[in-house]
Amino acid sequence: MISLMLIADLHIHSVYSDGKASPREIIRHALIRGINVISITDHDTFKGGLEGYRFSREIARNTSDTKILVVPGIELRSYSGDILVYCENDVELPREVGLLIDKAHENNCVVVPAHPFDTWRHGLGDVVYDYDGWDAIEVWNAHASRNANRRALEASRIMGKPGVANSDAHIPEHVGSAYTYILIEDASSITEVLDALRKGLVKPHQGGLSLKDNVERIAWSIEYRVRKILGD
Repeated sequence: MISLMLIADLHIHSVYSDGKASPREIIRHALIRGINVISITDHDTFKGGLEGYRFSREIARNTSDTKILVVPGIELRSYSGDILVYCENDVELPREVGLLIDKAHENNCVVVPAHPFDTWRHGLGDVVYDYDGWDAIEVWNAHASRNANRRALEASRIMGKPGVANSDAHIPEHVGSAYTYILIEDASSITEVLDALRKGLVKPHQGGLSLKDNVERIAWSIEYRVRKILGD
């Protein structure tokens, strides 16, 4: 088979946590941006990712030329910090890092520390070096500082782990502001995406947010917190 170089954004938030858009809206914007693979990774729930996967299957059934692959995912708040987990199905995961990694691997999931050195946003920090079970490391996050991303890149090199870049988008227009090239043969296979991550068949593409994007991000963050306080 012919190998395909796909564009993937594997860290996106929907209304199922602190994102602004529904999974359907996220998929529409990803298609507009030319993204081939996404993972909706809401905080502590697979709901957004699973809904997005179901919608992507609808698209695949109803169109022949416009398709997108959605990998179910989660950004889990472990006891030490945030961890991205990509699976084919919903998996109940513990919060202790070592147990989390083991349980994820038992279920053929891929485990990636999220923005590990962005400690203001619950990155693991140097704890990332305490575990060898990572399948890859998020070395570039469009929301993280350059210093945090630099340290994540360094950790990837030191530990010999593949690096991925993601938007961490909470607003659908920001999807694809950073992304990863993934080399696979079957563009409809979640299993192949997970295997490519494990094998390091990936290349991070650094990106970031414009001044306008950052203003939108901050405005949405304030609006979201006000809504939470008011119980909306």
